[in-house]
Amino acid sequence: MQDTGFGISEDVDIVRHLNAFIRQCGMTHVKTSPYYPQSNGKIERWHQSLKNECIRPGTPLSLDDARRIVGQWIEHYNTVRLHSAIDYIAPKDKLEGRAESILAARDAKLAAAREPSGRHNSNYKILHFCQNWGY
Repeated sequence: MQDTGFGISEDVDIVRHLNAFIRQCGMTHVKTSPYYPQSNGKIERWHQSLKNECIRPGTPLSLDDARRIVGQWIEHYNTVRLHSAIDYIAPKDKLEGRAESILAARDAKLAAAREPSGRHNSNYKILHFCQNWGY
């Protein structure tokens, strides 16, 4: 998908090679609707996250520094950062088929946390006994 703004579409040779590559891959080249930024929503959201979580806090001082900071952030974004759109799972885990096991382990932890522990149960019994016998 490509937006309708200026940029790559101005270089005829690049566009021709890009279109040939897209056809060879069995894909189609789609342009977004003019003056309709919602059609670029996902990439715009990614750019916002990149800016807010990486560029502004990292404040790169050179091009090499920016490449290093952005590379580290992309690695973190794909392998560590939990994404609400995919049940708070990292994209790499989802892509590699670990989502179901992660969700099952999470559900098991929640179920265990909801069960009263033996110590808690004993304390409740002692308190209940004391209250009943006037202590």
